Amino acid sequence: MLFEDECMIRAYQSLQYNWFPVGQQRKVPTYGRHEGAKLFGVLNYETGQVLYRDGERYDAHAFIQFLDSVLKAYPKGKIVMVLDNGKIHHAAQVQAYLQKNKRLQFIFLPNSPDLNLVEGLWKWLKSDVVHNVFYKKFYHIRINVPPS
Repeated sequence: MLFEDECMIRAYQSLQYNWFPVGQQRKVPTYGRHEGAKLFGVLNYETGQVLYRDGERYDAHAFIQFLDSVLKAYPKGKIVMVLDNGKIHHAAQVQAYLQKNKRLQFIFLPNSPDLNLVEGLWKWLKSDVVHNVFYKKFYHIRINVPPS
């Protein structure tokens, strides 16, 4: 069983959940560009293994490319994927893809991020890798995202 979700890592940094002495607020520089990495990821419930890929955008084509990488990473057996009701998950292209790839079955969650275990991974990634840090170049963020 795999839990799937998408996450946007933005290039402009922010201060989050930070302690500092009164009157000495921490300042993190930024260059103010709206660049970002769009991540697709799955968390294997049984093993804890994480597989993720970045994409240029969130659309059905990028999601299908990610599904190809999931099928390649898990070459045998049925794959049950738990995910939210995002538009790209219900797109006609994705439904056609599922008809061709019967090993892959989707289970859709109600609108409740707390039920999707991969959300905890995204929270950790943002709090420990992205927030409260200045990266001079956007690709430095990508370098600091642990490989899947």
